[in-house]
Amino acid sequence: MAAQKPEKVTKIKKYRKPLNINIGMVIFVFIFIYVCFYVAAYFKDNHIKPYEVREGSLASENLYTGIIIREEQTVSATTSGYVNYYAREGERVAVGDLVYTVDETGRLSDYINNEEMGSNSLSNKDLLELKSEIINFVHNFSPQNYEDTYDFKYSIQGTVLKLANASLMDNISAVNGGDLGGMVELSYAPQTGIVMYWTDGYENLLPENVTASMFNKKEYEKKQILSNELISTADVIYKICNNESWSVVIPVDDVKANELAEEEVVKVRFMKTQQESWATVTILNNADGNTYAQLTFTNSMVSFVNERFLEVELLLHEETGLKIPNSSIVEREFFLIPEAYITQSGSADSYGVLREAVLEDGTRTTEYVEVNIYSVVEGEYYVDAGVIGSGDHLFMPDSTETYTVSRRATLIGVYNMNKGYADFRQIEILYQNEEYAIVKSNTEYGLNVYDLIVQDASSVKVDQFIYE
Repeated sequence: MAAQKPEKVTKIKKYRKPLNINIGMVIFVFIFIYVCFYVAAYFKDNHIKPYEVREGSLASENLYTGIIIREEQTVSATTSGYVNYYAREGERVAVGDLVYTVDETGRLSDYINNEEMGSNSLSNKDLLELKSEIINFVHNFSPQNYEDTYDFKYSIQGTVLKLANASLMDNISAVNGGDLGGMVELSYAPQTGIVMYWTDGYENLLPENVTASMFNKKEYEKKQILSNELISTADVIYKICNNESWSVVIPVDDVKANELAEEEVVKVRFMKTQQESWATVTILNNADGNTYAQLTFTNSMVSFVNERFLEVELLLHEETGLKIPNSSIVEREFFLIPEAYITQSGSADSYGVLREAVLEDGTRTTEYVEVNIYSVVEGEYYVDAGVIGSGDHLFMPDSTETYTVSRRATLIGVYNMNKGYADFRQIEILYQNEEYAIVKSNTEYGLNVYDLIVQDASSVKVDQFIYE
């Protein structure tokens, strides 16, 4: 059998489909690259943000917690028993007014609740007094100062006691001489003043004896004396203050002490009531080696009769003007040109100088160059350094005298963008803190309210066009 010839293997080549580029694909790729380019450029470039100038004010942050010092005369009990107060705490009493009673037997409370003493319903005036006290507490309450709740409680108790016992006060002498057989001691105010029913051991504290440890509230103890409380002979039963002059002593550093010493009188805001008052300043260098400032007031003492510590704000350098961010402020250099070499155009709307120029054939001549004026100080004009250069010779109008440009000076200002480009405007800073500055308004070469300025001065260059 004859051998079979092997079959011829045919190699199959894959047909390459020709690249079919249509116009739609080309346009899509072009648009994609275009968009990517501008997105990248957007994130790469510094964005110029405008800031609208508004009127405002700044006050330096000067919050302090101080110790209240006032003339506090303590009154001690002459007998033991149960005390009942009849003058409201924080109320001014006159000489001879009934302040409290001491009941040796404890039977006075039965008479207070006895129907025979009459009804103690509150009048509209009494209710208004209670409502006013409650509203003031709610308005000024802060969770951070929860201990004020106890002061409010004692104050309300004193108010209610004063109102509820009004009829008893009219009949107390008769009751004491009758059923109680003189067992109730009546105590009257020895002098006029504000009464307080608490003690803390600082009643005789002098400003020069204040130490840093006294500001530790955790170590501070305040004892409130309550009605119907059993007291012993010689116990302090209340305090009275007859002097409207009082002080707040605050700890300060040497820098602040020197600043306050120069002021002598400062404006103070009481943080609890948001009221403001003026205080005279005395700097104290106490025995503990620390420096303190004594702020002395002649009013508002009655508002803080329940306080030993008081938070105050010193209103120093409170300035009002145009408020701008510090990031907008920039310093720029200018040439100084004497006033005699500055001339005005015929319309008087622009300024210029007569500068020496050299023609192509070497002939020297004079040319008028318009310049921008950014400030005038003592007869010298601040002129843009980009228009004239150092060494330029200027001619005085109607004279043969010349001036060689050389002297420079700097101005502090911002970039105004009202005209669509970075236009430098000089500013005069009145006060400045870490974030903002207050600048003088209505200056000839400065800013006006509602002007648009560059918020970040580092994001632009001088006279750069700005596209919003």
